[in-house]
Amino acid sequence: MLKDLSQKSFLKEVDFTKNELESIIELSEELKFKERHQLPHRYLNGKHLALLFEKQSTRTRSAFTVAATKMGAHVSYLGKNDLQLGKKESVQDTAVVLGSMFDGIAFRGFEQKTVEELAQYSNVPVWNGLTNEWHPTQMLADFLTIKEHFGTYEGKTVTFIGDGRNNVAHSLLVTSAILGVNVHIVSPKSLQPDEEVQKMALSISKTSGSEVVVTDNIQEGIYSSDVIYTDVWCSMGEEDQLEKRFELLKDYQVNQHLINLTGKNNTLFLHCLPAIHDLNTEMGQLCFEKFGVTCMEVTDDVFKSDYSKVFQQAENRMHTIKALLAITCGELF
Repeated sequence: MLKDLSQKSFLKEVDFTKNELESIIELSEELKFKERHQLPHRYLNGKHLALLFEKQSTRTRSAFTVAATKMGAHVSYLGKNDLQLGKKESVQDTAVVLGSMFDGIAFRGFEQKTVEELAQYSNVPVWNGLTNEWHPTQMLADFLTIKEHFGTYEGKTVTFIGDGRNNVAHSLLVTSAILGVNVHIVSPKSLQPDEEVQKMALSISKTSGSEVVVTDNIQEGIYSSDVIYTDVWCSMGEEDQLEKRFELLKDYQVNQHLINLTGKNNTLFLHCLPAIHDLNTEMGQLCFEKFGVTCMEVTDDVFKSDYSKVFQQAENRMHTIKALLAITCGELF
Protein backbone atom coordinates (compact mmCIF):
# COMPACT_ATOMS: atom_id res chain seq x y z
CA MET A 1 0.00 0.00 0.00
CA LEU A 2 2.66 2.54 1.00
CA LYS A 3 4.79 1.77 -2.05
CA ASP A 4 1.80 2.59 -4.26
CA LEU A 5 1.83 6.17 -2.91
CA SER A 6 5.43 6.91 -3.84
CA GLN A 7 5.63 10.05 -6.02
CA LYS A 8 1.84 10.60 -5.73
CA SER A 9 0.58 14.17 -5.24
CA PHE A 10 -1.87 15.03 -2.45
CA LEU A 11 -4.18 17.64 -4.00
CA LYS A 12 -7.58 16.74 -2.58
CA GLU A 13 -8.87 13.95 -0.39
CA VAL A 14 -11.10 12.29 -2.97
CA ASP A 15 -8.01 11.33 -5.00
CA PHE A 16 -7.05 8.91 -2.19
CA THR A 17 -8.85 5.75 -1.09
CA LYS A 18 -9.85 5.01 2.48
CA ASN A 19 -6.94 2.58 2.82
CA GLU A 20 -4.47 5.14 1.48
CA LEU A 21 -5.63 7.87 3.86
CA GLU A 22 -5.53 5.42 6.75
CA SER A 23 -2.00 4.37 5.80
CA ILE A 24 -0.87 7.99 6.15
CA ILE A 25 -2.63 8.39 9.51
CA GLU A 26 -1.15 5.11 10.80
CA LEU A 27 2.35 6.12 9.75
CA SER A 28 1.75 9.46 11.49
CA GLU A 29 1.18 7.58 14.74
CA GLU A 30 4.41 5.65 14.23
CA LEU A 31 6.44 8.78 13.45
CA LYS A 32 4.94 10.60 16.43
CA PHE A 33 6.09 7.69 18.61
CA LYS A 34 9.57 7.87 17.08
CA GLU A 35 9.67 11.63 17.67
CA ARG A 36 8.72 11.15 21.34
CA HIS A 37 11.37 8.47 21.85
CA GLN A 38 14.08 10.14 19.74
CA LEU A 39 14.21 7.25 17.30
CA PRO A 40 15.76 8.08 13.92
CA HIS A 41 13.43 8.55 10.94
CA ARG A 42 15.42 10.54 8.38
CA TYR A 43 13.50 9.33 5.34
CA LEU A 44 14.17 12.52 3.35
CA ASN A 45 17.97 12.68 3.54
CA GLY A 46 19.30 14.68 0.60
CA LYS A 47 15.86 15.77 -0.63
CA HIS A 48 15.09 19.40 -1.51
CA LEU A 49 11.53 20.68 -1.05
CA ALA A 50 9.95 23.96 -2.19
CA LEU A 51 7.20 25.74 -0.24
CA LEU A 52 5.17 28.01 -2.55
CA PHE A 53 2.93 30.17 -0.38
CA GLU A 54 0.56 32.79 -1.81
CA LYS A 55 -1.24 33.01 1.56
CA GLN A 56 0.06 33.69 5.04
CA SER A 57 0.52 30.72 7.30
CA THR A 58 1.57 29.76 10.81
CA ARG A 59 0.84 26.04 11.21
CA THR A 60 1.11 24.87 7.61
CA ARG A 61 4.43 26.56 6.94
CA SER A 62 5.86 25.51 10.30
CA ALA A 63 4.61 21.93 9.93
CA PHE A 64 6.08 21.46 6.46
CA THR A 65 9.36 23.12 7.41
CA VAL A 66 9.92 21.24 10.66
CA ALA A 67 8.62 17.91 9.34
CA ALA A 68 10.90 18.01 6.30
CA THR A 69 13.95 19.24 8.22
CA LYS A 70 13.62 16.62 10.95
CA MET A 71 13.58 13.94 8.27
CA GLY A 72 16.74 15.30 6.66
CA ALA A 73 15.43 17.46 3.81
CA HIS A 74 16.39 20.99 2.83
CA VAL A 75 13.49 23.44 2.50
CA SER A 76 13.23 26.61 0.39
CA TYR A 77 10.37 29.01 1.13
CA LEU A 78 8.99 31.07 -1.77
CA GLY A 79 6.38 33.64 -0.68
CA LYS A 80 4.06 35.62 -2.92
CA ASN A 81 6.70 38.36 -3.36
CA ASP A 82 9.30 35.79 -4.41
CA LEU A 83 7.23 34.22 -7.17
CA GLN A 84 6.34 35.21 -10.74
CA LEU A 85 3.55 32.60 -10.58
CA GLY A 86 0.82 33.61 -13.03
CA LYS A 87 2.23 37.15 -13.38
CA LYS A 88 5.29 37.07 -15.63
CA GLU A 89 5.54 33.29 -15.72
CA SER A 90 2.82 30.73 -16.27
CA VAL A 91 2.06 28.05 -13.70
CA GLN A 92 3.15 25.44 -16.22
CA ASP A 93 6.54 27.08 -16.81
CA THR A 94 7.06 27.55 -13.07
CA ALA A 95 6.18 23.91 -12.44
CA VAL A 96 8.66 22.63 -15.04
CA VAL A 97 11.47 24.79 -13.64
CA LEU A 98 10.86 23.91 -9.99
CA GLY A 99 10.33 20.24 -10.81
CA SER A 100 13.80 20.13 -12.35
CA MET A 101 15.38 21.42 -9.14
CA PHE A 102 13.23 20.15 -6.26
CA ASP A 103 12.07 16.70 -5.18
CA GLY A 104 8.65 17.93 -4.04
CA ILE A 105 6.52 21.07 -3.87
CA ALA A 106 4.06 22.25 -1.21
CA PHE A 107 1.56 24.88 -2.35
CA ARG A 108 -0.68 27.10 -0.23
CA GLY A 109 -2.75 29.62 -2.14
CA PHE A 110 -6.01 30.53 -3.79
CA GLU A 111 -6.99 28.50 -6.84
CA GLN A 112 -7.23 24.71 -6.85
CA LYS A 113 -6.37 24.75 -10.55
CA THR A 114 -2.94 26.20 -9.64
CA VAL A 115 -1.96 23.26 -7.44
CA GLU A 116 -3.41 20.86 -10.02
CA GLU A 117 -1.25 22.43 -12.76
CA LEU A 118 1.83 22.31 -10.56
CA ALA A 119 1.29 18.59 -10.12
CA GLN A 120 0.59 18.04 -13.81
CA TYR A 121 3.76 19.70 -15.11
CA SER A 122 6.39 19.45 -12.34
CA ASN A 123 6.87 15.68 -12.46
CA VAL A 124 7.41 15.62 -8.67
CA PRO A 125 4.95 15.13 -5.78
CA VAL A 126 2.89 18.26 -5.01
CA TRP A 127 1.07 18.72 -1.70
CA ASN A 128 -1.91 21.01 -1.21
CA GLY A 129 -1.36 23.06 1.95
CA LEU A 130 -4.68 24.90 1.37
CA THR A 131 -6.66 26.31 -1.52
CA ASN A 132 -10.02 28.06 -1.65
CA GLU A 133 -11.68 24.71 -2.24
CA TRP A 134 -9.81 22.13 -0.11
CA HIS A 135 -7.53 21.74 2.92
CA PRO A 136 -6.41 18.09 2.80
CA THR A 137 -3.33 18.22 5.06
CA GLN A 138 -5.54 19.67 7.82
CA MET A 139 -7.77 16.60 7.60
CA LEU A 140 -4.90 14.21 8.30
CA ALA A 141 -4.18 16.03 11.56
CA ASP A 142 -7.87 16.20 12.48
CA PHE A 143 -8.53 12.49 12.13
CA LEU A 144 -5.29 11.55 13.87
CA THR A 145 -6.42 13.70 16.81
CA ILE A 146 -9.86 12.07 16.85
CA LYS A 147 -8.29 8.60 16.72
CA GLU A 148 -5.91 9.46 19.57
CA HIS A 149 -8.83 10.63 21.71
CA PHE A 150 -11.39 7.88 21.02
CA GLY A 151 -9.20 5.03 19.77
CA THR A 152 -11.00 5.16 16.43
CA TYR A 153 -12.84 7.57 14.16
CA GLU A 154 -15.02 5.05 12.35
CA GLY A 155 -18.67 5.34 13.35
CA LYS A 156 -18.07 8.58 15.25
CA THR A 157 -20.09 11.71 14.44
CA VAL A 158 -18.13 14.83 13.55
CA THR A 159 -20.12 18.06 13.38
CA PHE A 160 -18.83 21.23 11.76
CA ILE A 161 -20.72 24.37 12.77
CA GLY A 162 -20.28 27.78 11.15
CA ASP A 163 -19.37 28.78 7.59
CA GLY A 164 -20.03 25.55 5.71
CA ARG A 165 -18.85 26.96 2.37
CA ASN A 166 -15.21 27.10 3.35
CA ASN A 167 -12.36 24.72 2.48
CA VAL A 168 -12.27 23.07 5.91
CA ALA A 169 -15.99 22.24 5.84
CA HIS A 170 -15.69 20.90 2.28
CA SER A 171 -12.71 18.74 3.18
CA LEU A 172 -14.31 17.52 6.40
CA LEU A 173 -17.47 16.54 4.54
CA VAL A 174 -15.66 14.47 1.91
CA THR A 175 -12.94 12.99 4.15
CA SER A 176 -15.48 11.86 6.74
CA ALA A 177 -17.51 10.15 4.01
CA ILE A 178 -14.39 8.36 2.72
CA LEU A 179 -13.34 7.17 6.20
CA GLY A 180 -16.79 5.99 7.27
CA VAL A 181 -17.28 8.80 9.77
CA ASN A 182 -20.72 10.37 10.25
CA VAL A 183 -20.52 14.05 9.34
CA HIS A 184 -22.92 16.91 10.04
CA ILE A 185 -22.53 20.41 8.61
CA VAL A 186 -24.58 22.93 10.60
CA SER A 187 -24.75 26.28 8.81
CA PRO A 188 -27.24 28.93 7.73
CA LYS A 189 -28.75 28.01 4.36
CA SER A 190 -26.75 30.72 2.56
CA LEU A 191 -23.46 29.36 3.96
CA GLN A 192 -23.90 25.64 3.31
CA PRO A 193 -21.38 23.59 1.30
CA ASP A 194 -21.25 23.70 -2.47
CA GLU A 195 -23.90 21.42 -4.00
CA GLU A 196 -21.31 19.46 -5.96
CA VAL A 197 -19.33 18.78 -2.78
CA GLN A 198 -22.48 17.60 -1.02
CA LYS A 199 -23.29 15.27 -3.91
CA MET A 200 -19.73 13.92 -3.87
CA ALA A 201 -19.91 13.17 -0.13
CA LEU A 202 -23.34 11.54 -0.41
CA SER A 203 -22.15 9.35 -3.27
CA ILE A 204 -19.07 8.20 -1.32
CA SER A 205 -21.14 7.61 1.82
CA LYS A 206 -23.22 4.96 0.04
CA THR A 207 -20.12 2.77 0.00
CA SER A 208 -18.59 3.70 3.36
CA GLY A 209 -21.82 3.77 5.37
CA SER A 210 -21.17 7.30 6.60
CA GLU A 211 -24.18 9.43 7.53
CA VAL A 212 -24.08 12.84 5.81
CA VAL A 213 -26.30 15.62 7.17
CA VAL A 214 -26.37 19.27 6.08
CA THR A 215 -28.78 21.45 8.05
CA ASP A 216 -29.41 24.90 9.48
CA ASN A 217 -31.15 23.38 12.52
CA ILE A 218 -28.60 23.71 15.32
CA GLN A 219 -30.24 21.38 17.84
CA GLU A 220 -30.87 18.66 15.25
CA GLY A 221 -27.38 18.91 13.80
CA ILE A 222 -25.51 19.01 17.10
CA TYR A 223 -27.30 16.20 18.94
CA SER A 224 -25.23 13.04 19.51
CA SER A 225 -22.02 14.59 18.12
CA ASP A 226 -18.73 13.08 19.28
CA VAL A 227 -16.73 15.99 17.84
CA ILE A 228 -17.67 19.66 17.49
CA TYR A 229 -15.51 21.48 14.96
CA THR A 230 -15.56 25.14 13.99
CA ASP A 231 -13.49 27.69 12.08
CA VAL A 232 -13.27 31.47 11.83
CA TRP A 233 -16.36 33.15 10.42
CA CYS A 234 -14.37 35.20 7.90
CA SER A 235 -11.66 33.46 5.90
CA MET A 236 -8.56 35.30 4.69
CA GLY A 237 -9.55 38.02 2.24
CA GLU A 238 -13.16 38.19 3.43
CA GLU A 239 -12.73 40.67 6.28
CA ASP A 240 -15.07 43.13 4.55
CA GLN A 241 -17.87 40.59 5.15
CA LEU A 242 -17.44 40.69 8.94
CA GLU A 243 -20.74 42.43 9.81
CA LYS A 244 -22.74 40.22 7.47
CA ARG A 245 -21.13 37.04 8.79
CA PHE A 246 -21.66 38.04 12.40
CA GLU A 247 -25.39 38.49 11.82
CA LEU A 248 -25.65 35.18 10.00
CA LEU A 249 -23.55 33.15 12.41
CA LYS A 250 -23.94 34.64 15.89
CA ASP A 251 -26.39 31.86 16.86
CA TYR A 252 -23.90 29.24 15.64
CA GLN A 253 -21.21 30.11 18.17
CA VAL A 254 -19.65 27.15 19.99
CA ASN A 255 -20.31 27.77 23.69
CA GLN A 256 -20.99 25.51 26.65
CA HIS A 257 -24.74 25.54 26.00
CA LEU A 258 -24.13 24.27 22.46
CA ILE A 259 -21.72 21.59 23.71
CA ASN A 260 -24.40 20.45 26.16
CA LEU A 261 -26.84 20.02 23.25
CA THR A 262 -24.79 17.05 22.04
CA GLY A 263 -26.22 15.02 24.91
CA LYS A 264 -22.81 13.44 25.44
CA ASN A 265 -20.30 13.87 28.26
CA ASN A 266 -17.11 13.20 26.29
CA THR A 267 -17.52 15.47 23.26
CA LEU A 268 -14.27 16.65 21.68
CA PHE A 269 -13.78 20.26 20.49
CA LEU A 270 -11.56 20.98 17.48
CA HIS A 271 -10.58 24.17 15.64
CA CYS A 272 -8.04 24.45 12.80
CA LEU A 273 -6.87 27.86 14.15
CA PRO A 274 -6.44 30.78 14.38
CA ALA A 275 -9.45 31.32 16.66
CA ILE A 276 -11.13 34.52 17.79
CA HIS A 277 -11.84 33.43 21.37
CA ASP A 278 -10.68 36.46 23.40
CA LEU A 279 -9.53 40.08 23.08
CA ASN A 280 -5.82 39.34 22.74
CA THR A 281 -5.71 39.90 18.97
CA GLU A 282 -6.38 42.84 16.67
CA MET A 283 -9.33 40.96 15.19
CA GLY A 284 -10.69 40.25 18.66
CA GLN A 285 -10.46 43.93 19.55
CA LEU A 286 -12.17 44.87 16.27
CA CYS A 287 -15.05 42.50 16.97
CA PHE A 288 -15.44 43.95 20.45
CA GLU A 289 -15.57 47.49 19.04
CA LYS A 290 -18.07 46.54 16.34
CA PHE A 291 -20.33 44.08 18.16
CA GLY A 292 -19.51 44.37 21.87
CA VAL A 293 -18.48 40.70 22.07
CA THR A 294 -15.37 39.18 23.63
CA CYS A 295 -15.25 36.19 21.27
CA MET A 296 -16.63 35.07 17.94
CA GLU A 297 -16.92 31.48 16.70
CA VAL A 298 -15.98 29.92 20.07
CA THR A 299 -16.07 31.13 23.65
CA ASP A 300 -12.88 31.29 25.67
CA ASP A 301 -14.07 28.72 28.23
CA VAL A 302 -14.74 26.11 25.54
CA PHE A 303 -11.46 26.90 23.76
CA LYS A 304 -9.48 26.37 26.98
CA SER A 305 -11.52 23.44 28.30
CA ASP A 306 -10.18 19.95 29.00
CA TYR A 307 -12.18 18.58 26.06
CA SER A 308 -10.61 21.08 23.67
CA LYS A 309 -7.71 19.44 21.80
CA VAL A 310 -6.90 22.34 19.46
CA PHE A 311 -3.19 22.47 20.32
CA GLN A 312 -2.78 18.70 20.06
CA GLN A 313 -4.54 19.03 16.70
CA ALA A 314 -2.11 21.80 15.68
CA GLU A 315 0.95 19.74 16.69
CA ASN A 316 -0.44 16.83 14.70
CA ARG A 317 -0.11 18.92 11.54
CA MET A 318 3.63 18.24 11.79
CA HIS A 319 3.37 14.51 12.47
CA THR A 320 0.87 13.89 9.67
CA ILE A 321 2.81 16.00 7.18
CA LYS A 322 5.90 14.02 8.14
CA ALA A 323 4.05 10.86 7.18
CA LEU A 324 2.74 12.37 3.96
CA LEU A 325 6.21 13.50 2.87
CA ALA A 326 7.84 10.22 3.86
CA ILE A 327 5.29 8.11 1.96
CA THR A 328 5.12 10.18 -1.21
CA CYS A 329 8.69 11.52 -1.46
CA GLY A 330 10.90 9.68 1.01
CA GLU A 331 12.90 6.49 1.26
CA LEU A 332 10.75 4.29 3.49
CA PHE A 333 11.91 0.96 2.08
